[in-house]
Amino acid sequence: MLCDISKSNFGALVSNSNTVGLIKYQDTYPFGVDPSWRGSRSELPFLNSLKMKMSILLGVTQMNLGIVLSYFNARFFGSSLDIRYQFVPQVIFLNSLFGYLSLLIIIKWCTGSQADLYHVMIYMFLSPTDNLGENQLFWGQRPLQIILLLLALIAVPWMLFPKPFILKKLHSERFQGRAYGILGTSEMDLEVEPDSARQHHEEFNFSEIFVHQMIHSIEFVLGAVSNTASYLRLWALSLAHSELSTVFYEKVLLLAWG
Repeated sequence: MLCDISKSNFGALVSNSNTVGLIKYQDTYPFGVDPSWRGSRSELPFLNSLKMKMSILLGVTQMNLGIVLSYFNARFFGSSLDIRYQFVPQVIFLNSLFGYLSLLIIIKWCTGSQADLYHVMIYMFLSPTDNLGENQLFWGQRPLQIILLLLALIAVPWMLFPKPFILKKLHSERFQGRAYGILGTSEMDLEVEPDSARQHHEEFNFSEIFVHQMIHSIEFVLGAVSNTASYLRLWALSLAHSELSTVFYEKVLLLAWG
């Protein structure tokens, strides 16, 4: 789903070679699609590729917007832990993988490269040290991919482990400070205060907080993948409506009007 065109949606393999020579290197329109693609042999593969990439760009942009809103939410409530151990690793994870994919799409559009983005993203995980060959879009791409992959791997435990342990440490420090304050009180206070402090101490359930943080981290990692794939439904809906509109116009309206 990351290459120029879908490789299986139309029952046959469609490669970049089908569109070689059809790309105009002289600027015609500052924005939009050249209407000369209409009715051409490669209209469907070209528009299929364009809409697919636009769906991915839209999805990554909207997910980044959601993370930025979570930053303002944490800042409003004064939660520095959420900023350091949720917002920062989430930004790193999302943009190390899908932000990088969006960058590759834009570079490919700007340079007219014939690199296979399927190959680039798959082998970024399977063989990150292998030579990219003809799929290299810019100088230093391979070491950059290794760094981004390491950052994505580091971001997962960064989201998972620090926050529960820091909350446990802060709670223990508050409880110890309260226990020290009990010294020097009356006998009645000694009978009542330790039970109250102990009850407050038992209210902090570390396992529950850790499980909640683990669920939140796993949900974000899996959601980043599934949400990006879900945005491809925009491409599928656009493709279906485009084909239906074409059939309706050519087979119904034109025939009816003679």
